[in-house]
Amino acid sequence: MKKLISSSNLPVLKEKALYATTLGAAYVGDSRLLLRELPDASVNLVMTSPPFALHFKKEYGNKDQANYIPWFMEFAQEVKRVLADDGSFVIDLGGAYESGRPTRSLYHFKLLIALVDDLNFFLAQEFYWHNPGKMPAPAEWVTVRRIRVKDSVNCLWWLSKTPHPKADNRKVLVPYSHDMERLIQKGYRAKQRPSGHNITEKWGRDQGGAICTNLIVQGNNDSNSTYLKLCEQAGFKPHPARFPPQLPEFFINFLTGEGDLVVDIFAGSNTTGAVCNQLRRRWLAFELESRYLEAGRLRFPKLAAELGIMPSEGSTLDGQFHLPLRRNKNP
Repeated sequence: MKKLISSSNLPVLKEKALYATTLGAAYVGDSRLLLRELPDASVNLVMTSPPFALHFKKEYGNKDQANYIPWFMEFAQEVKRVLADDGSFVIDLGGAYESGRPTRSLYHFKLLIALVDDLNFFLAQEFYWHNPGKMPAPAEWVTVRRIRVKDSVNCLWWLSKTPHPKADNRKVLVPYSHDMERLIQKGYRAKQRPSGHNITEKWGRDQGGAICTNLIVQGNNDSNSTYLKLCEQAGFKPHPARFPPQLPEFFINFLTGEGDLVVDIFAGSNTTGAVCNQLRRRWLAFELESRYLEAGRLRFPKLAAELGIMPSEGSTLDGQFHLPLRRNKNP
């Protein structure tokens, strides 16, 4: 029997939520101010993708490279306070070129160092998101002069409040390779590898899947997604820089359990909240631009129905719009 998890267990904020489900609520406002209303050590995971420090301006707003770190640190100070001792802070950051020349900015690396040195976060592990379908940009250096290659990797900094955040890699196992499946079937003879590692017979046991790596390969071409189709029906403008649901899904599974509280401080169209609803986590979404968060209603069937918008047949899963979540076989 599943335990009862509801939004009645969410922290109470002074502001009225733009919308809510049985598990979470979405708020329009400056996350620096909204975070101040949360109790100390009340959040299990902050999962977010802030605006990147790109040298050209985006419609959703982004800080320049020179001011990025002091701007972001104001948010991070509050994140540190609200995190539980075993909580995590995961930040998706893309790289950028310096203005006017084909050399790379170090802003995301400098931010990582500042978060560790100045706010005493711990770097639990660095992850990398490889998006094979990313556009070749900047065009000047990649497709015109042909002096750089396509940049298709974002950094994902997994930070924690203490050296021992909650985590369980058995929740994010991946399918075995064909060679490993054959080894499990045949049995494994204990031996020392050329690398010097002593591999015991336990290596050949079926653990339900392989331990994943810190490289997440996931495309982000969702031109036919339910969200975009419903935005068109409802006349909403989609957020132009959404991350795929597989990113929050991975870290929510890896770093939290059912009923834990997940917060996205740059929620955009609320992908994180929608994934939390599927995975039975409580959630809070904070977003400065109301138009983007409003469109996030369409990620929740009941909220979309209130607007007279219905998903097409076959686009729901477990009471939510279908998100292509990875289904792992746990041991």
